[in-house]
Amino acid sequence: MDKPRKYSGRLPGDLSKDHLIARMIRVDQAGEYGAKRIYDGQLAVLGGSPDEPVLREMAETEKHHLETFNKLMVSRRVRPTVLAPLWHVAGFALGAGTALIGREAAMACTVAVEEVIEQHYADQAVQLATEEEPELLATVKKFRDEEIEHKETALAEGAQEAPAYPLLSAAVKSGSRLAIWLSERV
Repeated sequence: MDKPRKYSGRLPGDLSKDHLIARMIRVDQAGEYGAKRIYDGQLAVLGGSPDEPVLREMAETEKHHLETFNKLMVSRRVRPTVLAPLWHVAGFALGAGTALIGREAAMACTVAVEEVIEQHYADQAVQLATEEEPELLATVKKFRDEEIEHKETALAEGAQEAPAYPLLSAAVKSGSRLAIWLSERV
């Protein structure tokens, strides 16, 4: 008689653990790269202004996040998204474009992106809790907390005072969700 097989919790059509983890690392690396480029764009416009220190501080955190996921890509042999050249241009354009509208719009961009990323990392944390990936889970939780700090900083800096805040926020959130969806798959 055959031994009963252990149930993995996966259903037909679900990604294998390796594919799931690779997808997470790929999308998180792409997102942190996009965030770095957003801050590059904001600093290109607002560098030298009183906003530069707060932007640089947030940019340094994103740089650390990106370096962490770059290392994970190498150690886990995960390919990057083929859309990286698009995120290079789009991230910078989003950062510079919102900064050109004004400091509040730059901060509104940060709030919108961080709200999407906060939920994205929270969703990943739930998945990782069942995948026996304690180190990656700890990284995702730590980075989520740091993204929440960025959101709170941007709110304190007047993000909600941006012109057409609800419209700007909705547009940035939609673009961020689309970038996540695409980077997971392509």
